[in-house]
Amino acid sequence: MRIIDLNKSTKSSLLEKLLKRSPASFEEQEQTVGRIIEDVKKRGDQALFDYTLKFDQCRISRETIRVTDQEIEEAYKQVDPEFVSVMKRSACNITKFHQKQLHNSWIATEENGTVLGLRILPLAVSGVYVPGGKAAYPSSVLMNVIPARVAGVERIIMTTPPAKDGSVPFGTLVAADIAGVDEIYKVGGAQAVAAMAFGTESVPRVDKITGPGNIFVALAKKACFGYVSIDSIAGPSEILVLADQNANPRYVAADLLSQAEHDEMASAILITTSRELAQKVSDQVELFAKKLSRERIIRESLENYGYIFVADTMEDAIDAVNEIASEHLEILTENPFETMTKIRNAGAVFLGEYSSEPLGDYFAGPNHILPTNGTARFFSPLNVDDFMKKTSIISYSREELLRVHKDIELFAEREGLTAHANSVRVRFEAKE
Repeated sequence: MRIIDLNKSTKSSLLEKLLKRSPASFEEQEQTVGRIIEDVKKRGDQALFDYTLKFDQCRISRETIRVTDQEIEEAYKQVDPEFVSVMKRSACNITKFHQKQLHNSWIATEENGTVLGLRILPLAVSGVYVPGGKAAYPSSVLMNVIPARVAGVERIIMTTPPAKDGSVPFGTLVAADIAGVDEIYKVGGAQAVAAMAFGTESVPRVDKITGPGNIFVALAKKACFGYVSIDSIAGPSEILVLADQNANPRYVAADLLSQAEHDEMASAILITTSRELAQKVSDQVELFAKKLSRERIIRESLENYGYIFVADTMEDAIDAVNEIASEHLEILTENPFETMTKIRNAGAVFLGEYSSEPLGDYFAGPNHILPTNGTARFFSPLNVDDFMKKTSIISYSREELLRVHKDIELFAEREGLTAHANSVRVRFEAKE
């Protein structure tokens, strides 16, 4: 991996390069996605069937688009029972973590009779997109579905691209069953997002779409936002390791590669105050890469977005970490908990040498659907609140409105909204 001195210029260049991975930078693909969405809106199921044949080389129909109970039963037979047990334990951890996020509706009554409150209700229908492509990710099924289930969403559907023979990865189906998905549809890409956003004869319209995908899926979610809620417009995977001279170079190298193997646009960055560590990590990366099954993807990822930065001080390193606002941040310093208090922007923070990033991906419980492309500055991990809606409650007595009505009328009139003022004033005509 390239080793670069961290300064204002190199930091600026990095941020600019990372930003180019944003879905906002793909105008040609955006036009393609727009055409697909409009086609799905017009032709419904038939558009889904045509695109599935075109992109996935799979012929589906209204009779075969939905995964059957028999297919799920067969999936359980094909998946290693030990893996099923691991998924169930992971689901338990995810459930426990997200249950702690639940909030209750509340009503507050004042002595003057005023009633104010907040009613919190789950969404009615949630949709999750599960990618196929380079790898199947049962873990993403658990992470997307369980928070919705904990929130109390009534109906959860899933879309995922089928293989040429019409099958869906067995692990994906088992994970969906464990998590509590109600319906699974064999359709992927932008067309699947459009189907969930607007509904077709077979695929129901949902209130929210979550889940990762390729650039076409990301752009489709962006285009459908407003017609339906989304979790985020996800970019490629990211890891940033903040380390001092005490870090184990083998651990750091292994953790960087854990994200580089996702795809060619994934970023893997080390920021350290130790030049010696930087060199050792670079050496270990080379040794590990030769042995890993996705070596080609790893090397392309590192060539494009792999960096080791050497900072003069830990303060400079932390400033860079906050500006990059990475999806995953590992802190491997002498006192990681103290260092963490200075971090403002990160999707998920992993503290200490025994808290490697895959722990969060698969098992610990916190959600691995995280903000990318610097959006950790203002976005949060997927959580229970994403599947809830809040309604304000207001009730005033005549006496209390009488006390404040002139304030309201003045406010409305100053904004030029005389009908607003009249709506309050009319209640006290000839009564004062």
